[in-house]
Amino acid sequence: MSKYERQVLAELSHWEAEINKNPSLWDRSAKKLQNRINDLLPEKVHQMITKSIKGMVHGTLIGSEYISKKQPPAPLSLKESDQAADALITAYRRTAAVEGAGTGAAGFLLGLADFPILLGIKMKFLFDTAGVYGYDVKDYRERLYILYIFQLTYSSPFKRKELFEKIANWDRTITDFPTEQQYLQNIDWQSLQQDYRDHIDLVKMLQMVPGFGALVGAFANFRFLDELGKTAKNCFRLRTLNQLKQKGWLNE
Repeated sequence: MSKYERQVLAELSHWEAEINKNPSLWDRSAKKLQNRINDLLPEKVHQMITKSIKGMVHGTLIGSEYISKKQPPAPLSLKESDQAADALITAYRRTAAVEGAGTGAAGFLLGLADFPILLGIKMKFLFDTAGVYGYDVKDYRERLYILYIFQLTYSSPFKRKELFEKIANWDRTITDFPTEQQYLQNIDWQSLQQDYRDHIDLVKMLQMVPGFGALVGAFANFRFLDELGKTAKNCFRLRTLNQLKQKGWLNE
């Protein structure tokens, strides 16, 4: 095992401990507050988020809009993959921040439009990140993996352990999955959109305030992509190291 791989394993151990922490008293209080906020949101906001998430999941599983015409070559090492992922995170954070500032400056209506636009940016980032780690996103199973990364990033503290276990044991997880169409028919849309909405609601409401919303939109979108980048990078690192270990290429 190389020095860099040992470093990555240490970082992954710390990240896993964060993921598996039990929900705190603050988490439980925040959930109650979020439920109150949800009750105050206009119905069209709820409808927009649900519609956007459904479109994102359909596009991820059966569409081609997120697939680059030219897939990057498989990297030569985990370090090179991580460096390429860091470059993507930097670029996509900037893109998301600019988009958030633009829609936030325009007020409520364009603030609503930010939901599907930001989802598209996030999914394109995940597809590109899968590519730099050498995974073929034309494979349905790789698209499912991307969806699980998305869910893990924006899930509540009460669901993270379960999602992490599925990602950490991906080869076993995918043996239980049905076809694309059957999967789409059995998605718990309510749960998926609720987790995502709970994660972003408060800052997105502030983003819809004209003028002030520009600053909030830029900061919020930057942070959302930063969170997604950290989770995606660690998920692909974990999977890569697990595969190397299975092949006997990762010696202690």
